[in-house]
Amino acid sequence: MQSQPPLVTFYRMITEAPAPIRADRSALGSLPTRAYRHCDAVTSAAGFGWYLYPACDFDLFWDGQQVFWTTAGLDGWLPLGAAQFPHFRTRFDAAAPATVKEHAPPFLTAIQEPGVVQVWTGLAARTAPGWSLLLRPLANLPRQPGYEPYEGLIETDHWFGPLFTNLRLTRTDHPVSFRAAVPFLQVQPVPQVAYADGPLNTPALVEGLEAWSERDWEDYRTTIVLPNNDPAQHAGRYAAEARRRRRCPVLAG
Repeated sequence: MQSQPPLVTFYRMITEAPAPIRADRSALGSLPTRAYRHCDAVTSAAGFGWYLYPACDFDLFWDGQQVFWTTAGLDGWLPLGAAQFPHFRTRFDAAAPATVKEHAPPFLTAIQEPGVVQVWTGLAARTAPGWSLLLRPLANLPRQPGYEPYEGLIETDHWFGPLFTNLRLTRTDHPVSFRAAVPFLQVQPVPQVAYADGPLNTPALVEGLEAWSERDWEDYRTTIVLPNNDPAQHAGRYAAEARRRRRCPVLAG
C-alpha cells in the first residue's frame, strides 16, 4: 500500500529549536489517575496535536509600559522592540537565495497593544490541502503564571511562513520565564470546513424534550440508562468504546 503524505510537515528554521512532539494524553502526567484511565474525552483532548517549545531559554519583564527581555549571552535586560534570535540572521542570509536575504523573521516582537509580545517558535509548517493549524494554550494543563497565549488559526496549506503566537503578559511585578524544555503551546490540525461560515451559521436546534424523536430517546437510553442499570458495567465504558471506534472506524460506524 502507498503511504499517505503527512498531514503536517514542520520545518525547523532555528537549529536550536526543539522539535514538536505528539501531545501527551496524560497532559504531561498532570491528569488524575481516574481521569486518565476512564475519561476518554479528557485524554483525547489532551493528546490532540503536538507540543511546541520555546526556541531557547528567555525571560520577559513588563513594567506596565515597556517590555524588556533577556537570554543567555545578554548583559542584563534589554528593552524589546523587535529582537532576532542570536546569530540567526547571519545563518538565514547564508542559506537563503538572493531574493529572500535580509528577511529573517524576528524571534520576539513587542507589538503595540500593552504587554503583548509576539513569539516565534523557530518553526514553519505546511499542511495538506484543506487543513489549517490551530495554535492554542496547552490542553488540560494549568496556565503558566504571568502570561496568556492567544489562539490563532493559520491556513498553512497555502500560507508558508514562521509559526508565531501572541502572548499577553499578565503581571508587572516579576519576570516571566520561558524554558526550551517546557512546552508552551499546542498546535492542532483542523479541517477548514470545520470553521467555515456555512456550517457555523446554520446549527440545528431541537426545541424541548417534547420534540425529541424515538431515535433520540433510544440513543439516550443506550448511552445513559442501560449502563447505569447494569451491575456488570465498569468504569471507562465510553473510553473503551471510543478506542475501539478509533481502531476500526469503518466497523464502528
